[in-house]
Amino acid sequence: MLYLLHGGADDYTSWTRMTDVSAHTADLDAIVVMPEAGRAGNYTDWYNGGRGGPPAWATFHTYEVRRLLEVGYRAGGRRAIAGLSMGAYGAVKYAARNPGMFRFAGAYSGILATRLPGIPAIIMNAQASEKQDPLALWGDPKRNKRVWAANDPLALAANLRGVALYLSSGTNSFNGPLDPPGSPWHPAHLGEPISAYTGKALSKRLKQLRIPHTLHLYGNGTHTWPYWIREFKSSYPMIRKALGA
Repeated sequence: MLYLLHGGADDYTSWTRMTDVSAHTADLDAIVVMPEAGRAGNYTDWYNGGRGGPPAWATFHTYEVRRLLEVGYRAGGRRAIAGLSMGAYGAVKYAARNPGMFRFAGAYSGILATRLPGIPAIIMNAQASEKQDPLALWGDPKRNKRVWAANDPLALAANLRGVALYLSSGTNSFNGPLDPPGSPWHPAHLGEPISAYTGKALSKRLKQLRIPHTLHLYGNGTHTWPYWIREFKSSYPMIRKALGA
């Protein structure tokens, strides 16, 4: 199985709507799974003040969808996962929270360390922008440190041993080679330096743990599909190798 996770403020149709993934994976001997995850679901079973879900996106994806495909569609035990933006976070978090479940995790322009200075405020502001209670996801960053840590890829980095990892991001919010000339700047492009900031932190921790990984920081480039498509295709040989397909 190859899971492809969508970004925030979007839905499960984004990969087929915005890319040629159907044609690109046509000869891949695997089921390509593109599950719904909510506009601000953050690939998490929400804390909700300690009450738990709904929503329970993590359980839905790693247990319900997985079992549905294994029982009903003969899916095998070789799994890879990749995503963009919010989905990039989800891909690495799921691999780290479920050791042995995924052989590959690809993250294109996502937050990969949730508790670095400034990052909790960014995450909670993003939740509020989607008209969600910012505290419902993981609670308060200070009072509920354990909940935040349990959903932090940086804190869970040791669990990524044995997973082929591809982490990528632009390093600033400037237009790059894949942006049409004169493209207007958008605040969403700030996702790139934020992603690079967290990706560098995760990479540093992985190096300390002697866990091999690829970190591709490509400088100029916006928080847009042309770069995510390029990075997915760059990591695709790693996906095929991990799946043995």
